[in-house]
Amino acid sequence: MNLDGCDLKKLFKLVREIGGKRYNKLTSYDLEKYQEFDRWRYVNGINLDYGTTEHSKQWVRDNSDHRCPICEDFYPERGGRQIDHKLPRAQYPWLAMDFKNLWVICRFCNEEKGEMHWYEYEHYMLIHHPDLYPNVKAARPSHLLQSLKTN
Repeated sequence: MNLDGCDLKKLFKLVREIGGKRYNKLTSYDLEKYQEFDRWRYVNGINLDYGTTEHSKQWVRDNSDHRCPICEDFYPERGGRQIDHKLPRAQYPWLAMDFKNLWVICRFCNEEKGEMHWYEYEHYMLIHHPDLYPNVKAARPSHLLQSLKTN
């Protein structure tokens, strides 16, 4: 199913249908992956800017440049950079350790995004920051969203 051409109304309907569906049916494998992420996050200091170990710092260097992909400002001007889940781990814990679900954004954009589902976030940006919406749409985790339909 190709989601790239869908309008927001259809995307929100899809979110309601599948957003919390699997969350209540976590398998032992899902729990194991979530615990693996939790340990990685603790060891790598993911909550302290962009990590404290060389491994997490290298991951951030490999997966970001000097500007936030959303607001396009330099990280130091926006509170530094943080590793964020595109699809919130609170809603999708089985994707917590999927590195395709992680990206590096500035602290301000991360706090503004919070725990919104991706399509909620796109809608929020379209309403509140229409000039930045193309950046968010370009970062849409289509492959992860499509995988939700099969789970």
